[in-house]
Amino acid sequence: MIIPWDIDVRRGSCGICMGLALGVFFAGNVLAESFPTAQTMKFEDFELELPKGLDRADFYLPPDNPMSRDKVALGRTLFFDPRLSSDNTVSCATCHSPQAAFSDKRQVSLGVGLQAGGRNAPTIINRAFSREQFWDGRAGSLEEQLKLPLINPTEMAMPSHELLVKKVADIKGYRSWFKRVFAKEVNIDDLAKAIAAFERTVVSGNARYDEFKAGDQQALNEAEKRGLELFEGKARCSQCHNGPNFTDERYHNLGVDWDTVRVDLGRYNFTGKEQDIGAFKTPTLREIANTAPYMHNGTFATLEETVTLYNSGGIANPFLDVEMRRPNRTLEQMLEYYEKGKTEGEPSPETELVRLDLTKQEQADLVAFLRTLSGRGWQHIAPPDSFPK
Repeated sequence: MIIPWDIDVRRGSCGICMGLALGVFFAGNVLAESFPTAQTMKFEDFELELPKGLDRADFYLPPDNPMSRDKVALGRTLFFDPRLSSDNTVSCATCHSPQAAFSDKRQVSLGVGLQAGGRNAPTIINRAFSREQFWDGRAGSLEEQLKLPLINPTEMAMPSHELLVKKVADIKGYRSWFKRVFAKEVNIDDLAKAIAAFERTVVSGNARYDEFKAGDQQALNEAEKRGLELFEGKARCSQCHNGPNFTDERYHNLGVDWDTVRVDLGRYNFTGKEQDIGAFKTPTLREIANTAPYMHNGTFATLEETVTLYNSGGIANPFLDVEMRRPNRTLEQMLEYYEKGKTEGEPSPETELVRLDLTKQEQADLVAFLRTLSGRGWQHIAPPDSFPK
């Protein structure tokens, strides 16, 4: 049985050398024989059809949360149900809306009582191909991640998991559904597992880029082909945005926030490691044209603005990612500069930024390529017609 909504998939990371390897791609014909073709993943009582460009080997499924059709359906219903929040107004879909490619068009999302969150809501598309979740990676799985917004006072604002479980268990339809799927009473672990199972079906692939890589030379126009060449070469995008999911699944400091009054310390808040100050996870570029605004704080409204940041080399700060600064500038030197001040004859960190120096046309071509990463697999997912009573 095929699950009753469209599904696609893809991989997480490749090495930084991918940019060099893919340069060969333009020297001859497309290496279609090595590109992932459509695949089928078979589960207990349904199948996921994976489109071009996605690799089932990277689909992460915890051994204690096997997929089933009924579990996915339960998770889908829970995902869209605002009764999981304290005042019955906010669901998972409030901040991860199908109309916004499962992201949020706001700079930061609004939770219970219209409270503003601290970061931009990333898309949930293709999270099946990543283990660490959130911009700072503080959750090690989707199951772990899903428990936190439920009790975050600025998001869904339930006072505790225990009260949420009681609220859900008091709904007869949910109580019997959980018994059928898990053979147990409602509990927070199984609630998270159900939603995670659904989210693993929210995927995107088979974009025009994938068609091009699979051998269709007409899938991209000339500007988009130039943009792809820039992406893998001069613009250095593929150093971090690589692999079928266009992310290295690592954390980088680009300087976003460092020119403002309040700086978000990013992954450092979770690890306490100096090298993680201001670092955030590389997001997937799949569906990037449909998931504005951009960056962890939603500071850029357009792809053009985002490319401008990279073209300038980022925003100088003592913890700027090594990929964004020149090799002769170490973290220790950057810290010394900011702590003690510039010494005579020493170049400032601002002069050490690695600027791309892309022309206006090259920037336009790069944006044109990024728009080819919109694919298929999630567009028909919609809220259920009704919720359990």
